[in-house]
Amino acid sequence: MEAVRYVRGDATSPQAKGVKVVAHVCNDLGGWGKGFVLAVSRRWKEPEAAYRAWHRERARNDFGLGAVQFVRVEPYVWVANMVAQRGYKRGGKGVRVQYDALDRCLEKLGERALELGASVHMPRIGVGLGGGKWSAVEPLVERRLAERDVPVTVYDFD
Repeated sequence: MEAVRYVRGDATSPQAKGVKVVAHVCNDLGGWGKGFVLAVSRRWKEPEAAYRAWHRERARNDFGLGAVQFVRVEPYVWVANMVAQRGYKRGGKGVRVQYDALDRCLEKLGERALELGASVHMPRIGVGLGGGKWSAVEPLVERRLAERDVPVTVYDFD
């Protein structure tokens, strides 16, 4: 079993060799404009464009809580847009991350990472704008990724 590795740094600049997946949580309303997604968009344009199109065409695809969209942004780097947050509130408090949806997303992420032979890189997903607790998220990351021998690095921004 792999252990989750914690480092200081920027998850959009993954520190590993080989194929990497940068994973983050998105909301189910098609909003993209606060939190970690800003760092993603500064680095790559494709994930935001793909997410907005995915949401816009949701009547004809799998967009919704628990869904994951994988976007290739470099030859060895993918971004996983994981829909695991119900709505968003401007300046509001409360838990918006849906742990059951996040668990389904992480299961799909684990499957894809194994197919790609990839490591996974992420901030502390679901705890910022999602309002969740890392103590609830970390066991999901361990079960769906680390226990399946998917290398995981969690980045705490400097």
